Amino acid sequence: MKVLLTGAAGQLGRALIDKMPYEVELLATSRHGGDGLLALDLADAKACRQVVDEHRPDWVLNAGAYTAVDKAEAEADLAHAVNGGAPRAFAEAIQAQGGRILQLSTDFVFSGQQGSPYRVDQDLDPLGVYGASKARGEKAVKELLGASGQGVVLRTSWVMGPVGKNFALTMLRLHGEREQLGVVADQVGCPSSTLNLATACWTVITNSSNGVELPPVLHWCDGGAASWYDVSVAVGELAMDLGLLERTATVNPISTADYPTPANRPVYSLLDCQATRAALKLEVQHWRAALKDVLQAIPTNP
Repeated sequence: MKVLLTGAAGQLGRALIDKMPYEVELLATSRHGGDGLLALDLADAKACRQVVDEHRPDWVLNAGAYTAVDKAEAEADLAHAVNGGAPRAFAEAIQAQGGRILQLSTDFVFSGQQGSPYRVDQDLDPLGVYGASKARGEKAVKELLGASGQGVVLRTSWVMGPVGKNFALTMLRLHGEREQLGVVADQVGCPSSTLNLATACWTVITNSSNGVELPPVLHWCDGGAASWYDVSVAVGELAMDLGLLERTATVNPISTADYPTPANRPVYSLLDCQATRAALKLEVQHWRAALKDVLQAIPTNP
């Protein structure tokens, strides 16, 4: 089974490579290439179509994305090209050549206003450019491949892994540098370990390839719910237990209003993952236990 992976140099991409099933022939790509990776600029729709035409993968695992939520407000064209244009280009090529796509998406396609977990079948209502660009990618996959069943969308949230750039690693660094931290406590969602998310992605691909019928839209995150404040406190406590820190900062809860950002964020973006867990037959790990695994997996010489 040949799989074209985008975003292979990112935090999820690296976890996907580590968790890759033995039967997979992987064509790993990143924006700049290098280290055995094929260069692929997701902002270049023509290049996205060409790579599928040339290599004819059984699956495109589109884990690459423009994820700078605040910066996207000033770089809307680029965000839409990467998050909306690339999935459409892949879907167009798959429609012509065959194959399937697993499109990674986000809780930011929802407004976060309803105060209960979002189901897979709910209407999209993004607040900012990032969410709108990801919603555009979802819609392209559904529009072009929905009828044939060749496209699967997997939404996730608050992705954190042992490498790359993410909230957990930033908090780990700040705990070691500062005495006090102010962290937003009124935005609620759930962390998603790249380790567990990668397993979910490969389970989707292997199950589908073996004839297991899955829903066209899936939700995956770890178990429970948390605020950014909760996660920051947990990072400090777990890092102390693991010997990664000699002391922790005092974490003070603040409101969204106390920490204005260019992009509006959903205040409650918890995803309802029950149907996905049942379909994939994967057990849920509580986010705090998953976070501990992430911290334990941080390389000593990254």
